[in-house]
Amino acid sequence: MGINGKLEVPLVGCKGIRNTEFLAKMDPFVIIQYGNQEHRSSVTKGEGRNPVWNENFTFNVDYPGDAVHKYKLIFHIMDKHTHSPDDLDGQTTIYLKDVISLGVEKGEMKLEPRKYRVVLPNQKYAGEITVGITFTLNDSISKARSSL
Repeated sequence: MGINGKLEVPLVGCKGIRNTEFLAKMDPFVIIQYGNQEHRSSVTKGEGRNPVWNENFTFNVDYPGDAVHKYKLIFHIMDKHTHSPDDLDGQTTIYLKDVISLGVEKGEMKLEPRKYRVVLPNQKYAGEITVGITFTLNDSISKARSSL
């Protein structure tokens, strides 16, 4: 039988991300994926290479999960365009298997917001993204464990 929980992801901001604009400032946003779930941040108009979002996102987690997503949280840092396709300014992948398994064991596991490297498809450094992660078991499971 699987265990259910929720993954809370506070997206703080980025620093020094790649600028894909020639003359204008970038309008960055982030697409966050966990398995087949996806969330989009707001677009920060004209904030350039150092955008701040301070937004929170929640994902449902099954443990053990299927082999498809392998407990990966993927951040695609994008530049919004009006008349052409959006640009990918970098990506960050955070592997969460240990965080989730400790959260299952303890009821909750929290990583305070910290910086992660943003890389380009060729693995070159492209700035940093600041995010936090909290995994919490669903209430019914937590209550059942605490009553034991």
